Amino acid sequence: MVFSVFFPPAAAVQAAKVPVVYYLSGLTCTDDNFIQKAGAQRHAAELGLALVAPDTSPRGLGIEGEDDSWDFGTGAGFYVDATADKWKRYRMYSYILRELPQVLRTLPGLDLDNASICGHSMGGHGALVLALKNPGAFKSVSAFAPICNPTQVPWGQKAFAGYLGDSWQEAGKAYDATELVKAYTGPQLPVLMDTGGDDEFLKTQLHPWAFEEAAKGKLQVTSRMNEGYDHSYFTIASFVSDHLDFHARYLLASGPRI
Repeated sequence: MVFSVFFPPAAAVQAAKVPVVYYLSGLTCTDDNFIQKAGAQRHAAELGLALVAPDTSPRGLGIEGEDDSWDFGTGAGFYVDATADKWKRYRMYSYILRELPQVLRTLPGLDLDNASICGHSMGGHGALVLALKNPGAFKSVSAFAPICNPTQVPWGQKAFAGYLGDSWQEAGKAYDATELVKAYTGPQLPVLMDTGGDDEFLKTQLHPWAFEEAAKGKLQVTSRMNEGYDHSYFTIASFVSDHLDFHARYLLASGPRI
């Protein structure tokens, strides 16, 4: 697995450790997309936040059919632990939650006990699910155009049927943010979501309103519908500073280091 880490200047101070923001990318992406396109490094440097950008799936495993479709297989791990025999090496949930942090702990300068998580589209789904299933693991969670109710939309149904097998309809609820938040009883979790009003996938795949309704009385959710914005990295670049400021509010006890 390949991942990218951005270290802010504050990490170069002797014995200093900086908070971490994980960024989970969406369908078809690699670890490079966010690093190259979002323009997040400058503001992360000012705030004193490290950025960790993992890939979206295993690659090159030689599984028959892994490259047949853009929305399943390579580049489309959906941040679940697959249970269908053919796909059992697709364990992106465990990779993000346990395996990647183990590797990161070998690097100096990262405070992995002080982390938040963010993502886009499929990665927004992953960020919400990881935060909801692991209360207290992340100080805050944010998402750009997240797939909020995957058991009810085509992208999620295709992925869950393939990775989770015949029982996907029930098993998929464990990876559905809207279903998870209904039963959430953990500590207060701040959530920020930005979705484009002109996002071509809004009505067919994203369904932020389902999560908003289910989260009422459960979480501190700020969900913004931004007219004129779509599903692209132009949208992410437009609001990424807001998201970093949001996470800094919970990660930096002394406030942003600007």
